[in-house]
Amino acid sequence: MQLFTIQRILGLLLVIFSSTQIPPMLVSVIYLDGAFEAFFYAFAITLITGIVMWLPVKNFKKELRMRDGFLIVVLFWSVLGCFGAIPLFLVEQTNVSITDAIFESISGLTTTGATVITNLESLPKSILYYRQQLQWLGGMGIIVLAVAIMPMLGIGGMQLYRAETPGPIKDSKLTPRITETAKALWYIYLSLTIACALAYWLAGMDLFDAISHSFATIAIGGFSPHDDSMGYFINSPEVEIVAIVFMILAGANFALHFAAWRSRNITHYFADSEFRVYATILLIVAIISSVYLYYMGTFDDAGRAVLHGVFQAVSIGTTTGFTTHEYHNWPGFLPVLLLFTSFIGACAGSTGGGMKVIRFLLLLKQGMREIMRVIHPNAVITTKIGGKPIPDHVINSVWGFFSAYVATFSIILLLLMLTGLDQVSAFSATAAAINNLGPGLNKVGSNYASISDAAKWILTFTMLLGRLEIFTLLVLLTPAFWRR
Repeated sequence: MQLFTIQRILGLLLVIFSSTQIPPMLVSVIYLDGAFEAFFYAFAITLITGIVMWLPVKNFKKELRMRDGFLIVVLFWSVLGCFGAIPLFLVEQTNVSITDAIFESISGLTTTGATVITNLESLPKSILYYRQQLQWLGGMGIIVLAVAIMPMLGIGGMQLYRAETPGPIKDSKLTPRITETAKALWYIYLSLTIACALAYWLAGMDLFDAISHSFATIAIGGFSPHDDSMGYFINSPEVEIVAIVFMILAGANFALHFAAWRSRNITHYFADSEFRVYATILLIVAIISSVYLYYMGTFDDAGRAVLHGVFQAVSIGTTTGFTTHEYHNWPGFLPVLLLFTSFIGACAGSTGGGMKVIRFLLLLKQGMREIMRVIHPNAVITTKIGGKPIPDHVINSVWGFFSAYVATFSIILLLLMLTGLDQVSAFSATAAAINNLGPGLNKVGSNYASISDAAKWILTFTMLLGRLEIFTLLVLLTPAFWRR
């Protein structure tokens, strides 16, 4: 374990992260909202801490091993969450405890979008902007960004990239070099953000709301500067349509965006098996939601039923977590159906959460293969995606992930119930945190302010688990990881 090298990298990353306090400082100056001092202190504390960590070990530049990469990723996300909480805690108007500040910060960075802060419209503009910025930075992964802009690290970045993106297609690269890959991802990410902000602005949002919501939409985060979330713009269907389009785009594999941009051809989307399943799931859930809402009389107008049904299906299905209506109060099975959709989540290689569509597809195909084996015991049956056979080690890793996911989910659910949450609230809170969704059901339908501190710490850990897709964090808890 290269501990000094890890300390050096973490210090450098904290120095870079300190610069993220500058934009909200500028927003505070523009709006004269009185929060400048809090952001300045956060900037100074983060910068000084980073320098103090880096200086004693600045000359240690040994090559990282794979497990060093895992440790850096987990350390950085946890440390980053703590430092990101500083301005939230220092600004008087937020009136939050340290627990609440860290919960809110981790929720933003993991793009979960679960909030403990209420009366958002009364907060300083800089704080509202900062919450959105946290999501935007976390969306693609701060580690990928750091690898792209920090050639001075003097290390190969693939260890960090693989630790940050532990899905079944983690070894695929858009370009031959990891630095170029990270840059390509961020160019696409930035371009989509700008396009989304312009679309929101043209649809009727003011500039601040357009930028803020574009951050959350492309990051698939779900934070909003308004207590009513997207429901604040309920009289502007154009805004909801823009959100639907960009949530779908953000939930797709960014490798597809890169391929489509490079070849100037959109057929790559329809040729991809995962994207077809992703689009099909969202379409089916949207149709069921729209028809059921109209049939149950939740909305008298068919157009409104369709718009709300499609919006909420896409928002929850991609794990964005925006709401235009209190979906947790919708009739019958619909809230649970939408919540279950978040378990599948978005595509691998996207900013979304959940188990990922590719894993769901592989589990489905593997299940069908086992059924065929029962019927034809001696047949040789391969699992294929896109006409290509999938190696057994990939299928085994997916089953391993699924078993770890179920076991972890069950333990966290029981722990939340131990803190006093009822079954529905505990189940939905676990699902919302581990899938990086945000809104749950019952007590956690609107926000998480009313739950206990113990439950908030459990959910904070769960959000990190979901963001790092279980294994990256759990591997640090095994004795074998720390053996030489």
